[in-house]
Amino acid sequence: MNRVQDLSKLIKLTGERAKLDAKANGTYIVYKTDKGQIVREYANGEIVPVKDPGVTHE
Repeated sequence: MNRVQDLSKLIKLTGERAKLDAKANGTYIVYKTDKGQIVREYANGEIVPVKDPGVTHE
């Protein structure tokens, strides 16, 4: 594998690990979609857009 492939694999594994940790701790992960929207994804699969990314608690 080259460095780009290695980095892509590491990024994917990190995201998968974050999902597992969120499920184990009853919380959510936050990420930016392909369309540029910031969302929260809960362990049950629910995806909720973040209204104001500058606010830490809603």
